Amino acid sequence: MSGHSKWATTRRHKAAVDAKRGKIFSVLAKELTLAARAGGGDAASNAKLRTLLAKARTANMPADNIERAVKKGTGELPGVSYEEIVYEGYAPGGVGIIIEVTTDNKNRAVGEIRAAFTKAGGSLATPGALAFNFQRKGQFLISAESTTEDALMEIALEAGADDVLNHGDHFEILCGVHPYDAVAKALEDKGIKPDSSEIAYLPNTTVTVTDATAAKGILRLIETLDSLDDVKAVHANHEIADNLVL
Repeated sequence: MSGHSKWATTRRHKAAVDAKRGKIFSVLAKELTLAARAGGGDAASNAKLRTLLAKARTANMPADNIERAVKKGTGELPGVSYEEIVYEGYAPGGVGIIIEVTTDNKNRAVGEIRAAFTKAGGSLATPGALAFNFQRKGQFLISAESTTEDALMEIALEAGADDVLNHGDHFEILCGVHPYDAVAKALEDKGIKPDSSEIAYLPNTTVTVTDATAAKGILRLIETLDSLDDVKAVHANHEIADNLVL
């Protein structure tokens, strides 16, 4: 979804963060394991692991959980084999949704995702059906209360970001996949904590939703998908008016 819609949705979910903390830790643990498996357990030489460790600390993930996840990746502790998969689907109204999954059971994951779409009146799409309408980019959403536009512009652009957008109550930083870790570290070094930070699927075009019932249904589907244990992230191309999601 666009930075504006995503900001409204992110703020809407803030009250539910504590309830979802277990899910957040689970997702981070899987990512830490995969990062350590791919690039080793030394954060100094593994940029992806270093960024994930920063995210884990920001989420107040217990140090024991972090250490255990990394050691599973390096083979120091036994662990399961995870697979990263991307699913695509349509919500009612033609809104496109991309779901990133990290799972040790592909059949379970796709079954739960298909059930969520079916219940919401949507459907799974064939692989690649939505790829043309999304681009993979680093995205950071930061409250305007945290910093100034000039300061953020200097930090982000110097670290390799493509653009810094001012949305009034928040800023949006966009960057390529490669500079993402450098931008994340630059923000961390300056003590700036994003409300949302990820390598996202950003839509090239959006579907405007003006009906309140439809908006609630789309958001409910996204929340259901996001609550599934195997789901790492959910991206959509809807644009919903702020008054419909408050």
